[in-house]
Amino acid sequence: MRTPVRIAIDVVLVLVFAVVGRASHGEDLSLVGILQTGWPFLVGCLIGSVLGCLVLRLGWLREGLLVWAITVVVGMLLRGITGGGLAVGFLIVATLVLALFLVGWRMVAWRMAVTRSASGPSDPVPTP
Repeated sequence: MRTPVRIAIDVVLVLVFAVVGRASHGEDLSLVGILQTGWPFLVGCLIGSVLGCLVLRLGWLREGLLVWAITVVVGMLLRGITGGGLAVGFLIVATLVLALFLVGWRMVAWRMAVTRSASGPSDPVPTP
């Protein structure tokens, strides 16, 4: 899968994370509100995605773990220093949901590629 597509999927999933979080708390789902909630994690996600996809060129599992870790750490740091809440429950839920999203989609893509390659030629996907 091409690098811009991988980065775009990461960004979209972080936006989904922000939408779900806002919706679960009954908050406004306007674009401004979503970006207010999501921007710290989007910054972390872009740093992690560029580093993992472009600079280091890691296999899918290491790339996903790196993107996830940087997204969570940078996102929480930026959220904390800008006055956002860092309740323990939020830390746990955000960490787990972002792991599911940012590592999970790579696992699904890898599995689909493996299944396709067993039935015929396809683009190779890096192994973990």
